[in-house]
Amino acid sequence: MFKFARGLAAIAAVVGMALPAVAQEKTSISITRQPGILYLASHVMETQKLIEKEADALGVKGVTVEWRTFSGGGAQTDALLAGNVDIVNTGTGNLLLLWDRTKGKVKGIITSSAQPVIMVSNDPRIKSLDDITPQDKIAVPTVGVSTQAILLQIAAAAKYGDDQVKKFDANTVQLGHPDALAAIANPNHEVKNHFSAPPFQYIELKQKGVHRVTDSREILGGGLTQATFFTTTEFAEKNPTLVKAVREATKKAIVSIKADPKAALESYKKVSGDKTSIDDLISILNEPGFIDDYRTDPQGTMKFATHLHKIGTLKTMPAAWTDYYLPESADLNGN
Repeated sequence: MFKFARGLAAIAAVVGMALPAVAQEKTSISITRQPGILYLASHVMETQKLIEKEADALGVKGVTVEWRTFSGGGAQTDALLAGNVDIVNTGTGNLLLLWDRTKGKVKGIITSSAQPVIMVSNDPRIKSLDDITPQDKIAVPTVGVSTQAILLQIAAAAKYGDDQVKKFDANTVQLGHPDALAAIANPNHEVKNHFSAPPFQYIELKQKGVHRVTDSREILGGGLTQATFFTTTEFAEKNPTLVKAVREATKKAIVSIKADPKAALESYKKVSGDKTSIDDLISILNEPGFIDDYRTDPQGTMKFATHLHKIGTLKTMPAAWTDYYLPESADLNGN
């Protein structure tokens, strides 16, 4: 009995030693995103408090999540590197750039969308990228590094040769999607082209005289992840339970979107303040394949990496997409 009691005491000591490790994880975290329904999973996660619930079930009690919206990915990544936020939710290009710049100290957690982004124009002269002159301005979320800016580089290299890869860089101007939407709606505005994102691109295409110029699927020949949760490896190492909670919450949010799109869009409108009607938003989700592209597996990311390395933006070429995602994300079956 004495030995048995000593054994129980030893087990209790081990358990006692393990408990503080969970308790040491952060209980207040901040996560960023950009405007638009590309980030719909994050709105569902916020309104349903999915991260908080998952963390609680995994043993980290009392977690609170602050969601912050930034107009572009550049501001998000700056905030992450400065330690002002814990996790960001933005495009593939930003993840790759930070992974490279920090020598692997920033990595992906999980993705949440891979819908196409569309370049629109209200200028009847501009039917394709071939019609862009040096005077034509193209609004993108972040000059040089946003998904849209990089897509323009990929398109330029494919159309005009590798030496023309930055042909459209001088045309791009930095505008958040809501501001670019307002510019396209104003025929007198100097910006007449917008490499957009949902729902803004579909709202713009309903306006008189606005038409499609090109899109991400046409440029890449396939899908591309648009929204990725990523963080520093330091945060991930210190907060493994919270990282797991984000993964599980994202999966549940996507299931929720597909099970009840209207409720998901009501969450989006409540959080974002978007005045677009539910019926119009539902029509966007009913675009062919749109709702299916809320997905957790990285799409087309190595195509992006190959381009960025080719032009010298990435100093290190990853061997596989798993290089810039956390080890626990290797089961996502990405590309």
